[in-house]
Amino acid sequence: MTGVRIVHAADIHLDSPLRGLSRFVDDDLAQQLRLASRRAMENLVKLVVDKGAHALVLAGDIYDGDWRDYATGQFFARQMDVLHQHGVRVFMVAGNHDAASVVTKAVPLPGNVAVMSTDKAETLTVDDLGLVVHGQGFASKAVDANLALAYPDRVDGLVNVGILHTAVSGAEGHARYAPCSPADLERKDYEYFALGHVHARRVVNQGHRVAAFSGNLQGRHVNETGPKGALVVDLTVDQEAVLSFEPLDVARWGKVEVDATGLCSTDDVFDTVERRLSEERASTGDRPLLARVTITGDTAAAGALSDRVRLTETVRSLAERVGVTVERAVSQARAPRAGSGVEDRLLDAIRRRGRELTEDLGLVHEVAKWPDRDFGRELRRSGVLDLRDDEFLRGITATAVDELVAKMSSEVN
Repeated sequence: MTGVRIVHAADIHLDSPLRGLSRFVDDDLAQQLRLASRRAMENLVKLVVDKGAHALVLAGDIYDGDWRDYATGQFFARQMDVLHQHGVRVFMVAGNHDAASVVTKAVPLPGNVAVMSTDKAETLTVDDLGLVVHGQGFASKAVDANLALAYPDRVDGLVNVGILHTAVSGAEGHARYAPCSPADLERKDYEYFALGHVHARRVVNQGHRVAAFSGNLQGRHVNETGPKGALVVDLTVDQEAVLSFEPLDVARWGKVEVDATGLCSTDDVFDTVERRLSEERASTGDRPLLARVTITGDTAAAGALSDRVRLTETVRSLAERVGVTVERAVSQARAPRAGSGVEDRLLDAIRRRGRELTEDLGLVHEVAKWPDRDFGRELRRSGVLDLRDDEFLRGITATAVDELVAKMSSEVN
């Protein structure tokens, strides 16, 4: 063959709940969100077939840890069987969430699926495709070694694809599992390196030897915003990979910022909020939009906007008109003033301390461990929140600081 087409996906987290919504979504939307990861998986399989891909490459975290029942594994096996019937090969590695020591359930996968070794990097050759795949999965939940260093050299005359679950020299919000550098990947001289673990889509190496994160299939909370999906990758021996992103998510998260600078009344602010929500909703097609609204800028309405309960209920009511579900509404608006007083320095100090807390969560974890000890397990089981999740703790810390600053801004003016 002169070329190979693969689809690269990762971080599916099958049957993982979308967090932070159960308190206020209606029953129909709640059911849709509970099934979001499965519908995204079905969209992935359909994409592979529709695009005529020769292989699907899954770069880890297909599952989300231990299964609650066998239905999760059985669903995945059925989807792989659809690809089997279409003659599509599947190559997958285990990541930190579905490490070999965790995912040991006895659900057989069809013969088209190759699960790469966790002992060392292995190479699988598909002669009829002119394709060779190199990969190694996680043997345990935390892998600190640079796995990329031990990946085999390229096989000349074939399209070489590497699969690796890694943070690539660290990534904000993600543990530094299997850390490596972009140079480590480039030195392997593969046509393409399919990466997993980082949930934001990103090209790590461009040019002759491409390495990329596909991101996850479905955003699971408000910090995983924007289109989510997979990469269609066209490969030719010793040529630059050609990448095309395909959105596959069934619900989309967004952060909607509304600049209220110069607006004189809450009516003016809320009119602007509704317009911005309508614009964002139009960009998501037929997908539900789940949004966090943040109001910024200098406005005479800052004092009224500091009432968090009233703000959230008003914004949710406006959002309902245009078909948007609002997860939270936050005001960072400030009253106009000359400034240069003690209050400015105090507010700046609070903002600075807030940034420090979100960057180093040690103190936040100390505070959270007490409620987590008492009822954290039940909260995680119900999918409401996870008091051990760094992204969740960063989010509530940042929100608390924003609300404190907004309240103090309105009171000192």
